[in-house]
Amino acid sequence: MNSDPKDCLYCQNNETLHDLMIEVAKLSVSRVFIFKEQTYHGRCLVAYKDHVDDLNLLSDEERNAFMADVAKVTRAMQKVFNPDKINYGAYSDTLSHLHFHLIPKYKGGPDFGGVFQMNPKKVYLTDAEYTEMAEALKKEL
Repeated sequence: MNSDPKDCLYCQNNETLHDLMIEVAKLSVSRVFIFKEQTYHGRCLVAYKDHVDDLNLLSDEERNAFMADVAKVTRAMQKVFNPDKINYGAYSDTLSHLHFHLIPKYKGGPDFGGVFQMNPKKVYLTDAEYTEMAEALKKEL
């Protein structure tokens, strides 16, 4: 599927994107976001810097750089949030821009041992809490 960057919230960096996420940092080939809905405490997203529909469309070098960025973010998440497990989700059915959802899971917490919900719309934080979370991640990145 070839999608149009003009229809992509990551490429357009539009209000819809900022309603859903807070940009934390730019890495070597990606952008890091905190998902505003925080049912899964510490949930982040890593989006490729350019409009690419799928991981398999990257060169080996580009793919390795992207996955290194993903690993760097999960290492920072592990230090900051100390989850029992981090789930990785790469879905592009309706939004074809390469991105990974990084979902911290905690024993006894929501959906531990199962599939996470994309947007349960249950837990939102204060601006101060998002800022604190973003600063802690930046420090570890």
